[in-house]
Amino acid sequence: MDLKLCDSDYKFMTIVWEYAPINSGELVALCNEQLGWKKSTTYTVIKKLTERGFIKNENAIVSVLVAKEDCQAVESDYFVERTFGGSLPGFLAAFLNSKKLTEEEAEEIKKMIDAHMK
Repeated sequence: MDLKLCDSDYKFMTIVWEYAPINSGELVALCNEQLGWKKSTTYTVIKKLTERGFIKNENAIVSVLVAKEDCQAVESDYFVERTFGGSLPGFLAAFLNSKKLTEEEAEEIKKMIDAHMK
């Protein structure tokens, strides 16, 4: 299954991930409020993402089938590949270029690196 989402679908899914399971009518209202979408747009996206296997829409209740973390991993990999030729150190160098990490953030990143080296 291709977990890559276009920007508008990802924004929609952030709402679903936050509120699911949610009544489709309530989801329409949230999408109108947060994305400025009309009812028909929301129902079109519900149908499309149901067909792709991201969500389930049964008895007007929309539920999540794909975890946010799974989509974020795909998006992150795509971004690093496209922007930095797949170089994670290149990405980190660019990201950290204008930032200062707190001691806690640096320690957390070190722990992540250690965990993935084993």
